[in-house]
Amino acid sequence: MNYTTQMDAARQGIVTGEMEEVARKELMDVSVLRELIAEGKVVIPANKNHTSLKACGIGQGLKTKINVNLGVSKDCCSIESEMEKVRRAIELQADAIMDLSCYGKTEEFRRRLVEISPAAVGTVPVYDAVGFYDKELKEITAGEFLGVAEKHAQDGVDFMTVHAGINRETAGRFKKNPRLTNIVSRGGALLYAWMELNDRENPFFEYYDELLDIFRKYDVTISLGDACRPGSIKDATDASQIQELIILGELTKRAWEKDVQVMIEGPGHMALNEIVPNMLLEKKLCHGAPFYVLGPLVTDVAPGYDHITSAIGGAIAAANGADFLCYVTPAEHLRLPTLEDMKEGIIASRIAAHAADIAKGVPCARQWDDNMSEARRNLDWQRMFELALDPEKARNYRSQSQPENEDTCTMCGKMCAVRNMNKVLDGSEPI
Repeated sequence: MNYTTQMDAARQGIVTGEMEEVARKELMDVSVLRELIAEGKVVIPANKNHTSLKACGIGQGLKTKINVNLGVSKDCCSIESEMEKVRRAIELQADAIMDLSCYGKTEEFRRRLVEISPAAVGTVPVYDAVGFYDKELKEITAGEFLGVAEKHAQDGVDFMTVHAGINRETAGRFKKNPRLTNIVSRGGALLYAWMELNDRENPFFEYYDELLDIFRKYDVTISLGDACRPGSIKDATDASQIQELIILGELTKRAWEKDVQVMIEGPGHMALNEIVPNMLLEKKLCHGAPFYVLGPLVTDVAPGYDHITSAIGGAIAAANGADFLCYVTPAEHLRLPTLEDMKEGIIASRIAAHAADIAKGVPCARQWDDNMSEARRNLDWQRMFELALDPEKARNYRSQSQPENEDTCTMCGKMCAVRNMNKVLDGSEPI
């Protein structure tokens, strides 16, 4: 069967192997899934060169997915340390791994990541451009920016963040509407600086059709980056953010015309009461394309605990339309995360995603909780550990404080309500 992308296949009525795999995982009729892909409401990031991939769907009616950010930087450039994080992220069931490398042997790390990862792999080409060409930002040409994107596509990257919405018009809106924290997106700031230094249009916007041709060739999903995402709750839902979102909606339709799959990236920092309206705005302005959010972080005053501020916002966002959560670690705003930071970020995001899936009525989401509740009623500790989102931590806590009676814990002992209700209902005497 002849098709170029998952969207192209879906529109031709073709069910691909990736669609069948996702449908099985999601307990969804494959014909329903195919139709959602054809409409752009679900994506399956699946580069033709990523041979170790286990297909994952993102979008309407599917389980909320989580992404993990990794990669080498100038100050922390150990490829082996980042590969250890990759292996751990896979063990912890991350759905996607995004390589944000911006220094050193980025190609080596990217290729090793794609080679072993069953999870979808994402990148941000503009991060890599400065190191790849070993040139000053101002000297990089439009063609060279596109060349990095093509190199990533050849290497098997499944989705790429492209900040095409920060064009001259959006930049003008930003200048007219000053912000407390300006532009906090690394890619957005680089492209804004490039435009200012060269007095030129954003190359990813100016040559968007050429970029789409590359993505179509390899079936790379375009993740339209939010260069103007708010970096503080003060800047949320402002003119710059909404201006860029309008542009992203227009770029979404242009990508779909070429059968390129699209995700939309969103905030950022945002007060609780603004999250639901923002989900509605994105889905409306971007025509139902899957929404990929960083957080949102619901307060700015908790450095060291931003995995929590992010999980609070992520649960609300996903329950109200977001499809994909980018994890945030306790080290956010402070340093490159360690292995333990990464784990805490993944677990917090998975909790948020699962809580949202219960609210959305995703098939079998509640069953997991019901099974855990049954194990608790039966005081079946081993079953509880098996069902725990983090079995390792649950077992460790239990082992650290042993009760006098094995069917209780050291919080309540013989006064355990579950134990005593079981005895009463069985006709035995409690305590």
